[in-house]
Amino acid sequence: MKNKYPRITPVTLPIILFGGTILLGTLLLHSGGARAAAEPISWLDALFTATSAICVTGLATIDIGSTFSLFGQSVILLLIQLGGIGIMTYAALIYFLIRQRVALNDRLVTGQGLQHDRNLPFGKLLVRIVCWTLVIEITGAVFLHVADPQAFTFFPALFHAVSAFCNAGFSLYHDSLMRWHADWGVNSVFILLIVSGGLGFSVVVELNGWFAATLGGWRTYLFRETWRRPKSRKLSWYSRIIISTTIFLILAGGLGIAFFEGCAAPPGTGRAMTFLAGIFQSVTCRTAGFNTVDLTAMTNVSLYLMLVLMFIGGGSGSCAGGLKIGTFRVLTAFLWGQFKGRSQAVIGRFAVDRQAIHEALVLLFFSVVIILSAAFLLNITEGGLVPHPQSRDLELKILFETVSAFATVGLSLGLTTKLTCIGKLIIIILMFAGRLGPIVLVAAIQSYQRKELFEWPEEHPLIG
Repeated sequence: MKNKYPRITPVTLPIILFGGTILLGTLLLHSGGARAAAEPISWLDALFTATSAICVTGLATIDIGSTFSLFGQSVILLLIQLGGIGIMTYAALIYFLIRQRVALNDRLVTGQGLQHDRNLPFGKLLVRIVCWTLVIEITGAVFLHVADPQAFTFFPALFHAVSAFCNAGFSLYHDSLMRWHADWGVNSVFILLIVSGGLGFSVVVELNGWFAATLGGWRTYLFRETWRRPKSRKLSWYSRIIISTTIFLILAGGLGIAFFEGCAAPPGTGRAMTFLAGIFQSVTCRTAGFNTVDLTAMTNVSLYLMLVLMFIGGGSGSCAGGLKIGTFRVLTAFLWGQFKGRSQAVIGRFAVDRQAIHEALVLLFFSVVIILSAAFLLNITEGGLVPHPQSRDLELKILFETVSAFATVGLSLGLTTKLTCIGKLIIIILMFAGRLGPIVLVAAIQSYQRKELFEWPEEHPLIG
């Protein structure tokens, strides 16, 4: 029997769901009940805010805390939560709930963004993703309340915990987290939430199993229920790559920012405070969007370092955006292999398959093209058609804004609130494209490909 409903592919479903949710969020945020003040919110600002929330970016043309009422802030919170769960999780959950199963061809598309362990049933993975998301966010909200009970009451604590774990970067305070720049407790909670949300849901689920098995084994050994010392359960190859690369990027970025800002800091500035700010900015600029320091007062070297970290982003199938850690690690392994004369890109004990290398190169190319194209258009719309000496630091602000939007980071050098209407539309499209992510881009390209049953004769052009 022919299905009377048109088939919605796994490639088009996330686009439809996210697009529809953005439109619904725009309507709710533009309504009178969402406003805290009498001044109306323009449709464009409502669309920008809804897109930024569902794409967990954090860029805002208006102040969230003072402009929106509790209802409006709750709508933003819900949009952040839906967007933070992840575009592929979002689509897979709909498939799973409607059909009670995920077909093989659907799973090939949705699964590669979420699941690296094929032994775990896909339905159980989806349930665990939702459960662990709620557990981590609620725990984070409790710790934020304990760290500062006056500032982080029930709703602000929950809002910032969800915003941090989902790597959204939205804050109810106009200065983000600058008032806590020297608070180790608040900074630590935000760092843990941001990193947890940026690792990838499958990695978080696997870490939970690893901790449970390790602690359970040692508990049995310590209470002498067995005389055999427990064997350590090893994490998967993929999880070790994501965790080790994440730690490297955090430390390298944090130490670099702390060093450059420390060199430019006035005498008497505490080194520990500079280190804390550096580590926090290194964590948050990989798609979280919070800031504890004034970005406009930072050195250009630190800002360019942050550009690199923003472009890399977080783990696949996570709340984070960007090129993704896995893609970055594959590209570096490929380049190192070329440098050493290897025919394979080796990471640890395994070589990366050629299909993954091809996908990584395609993603890199498309990401660079999209960012440069958007930056070019913003230079036209935002007053870049003036002699270079008159534009001052406009080029850096535009490039920073473009990378931040595409990588769904949410950090800005003050350009967001000054964008023209066309500039806002460009950033909206950029945020949406960035949140759709590399996996949808590759799937969309592959859906239109036809495998050729022949090979062309080869020639070797001059390179370099």
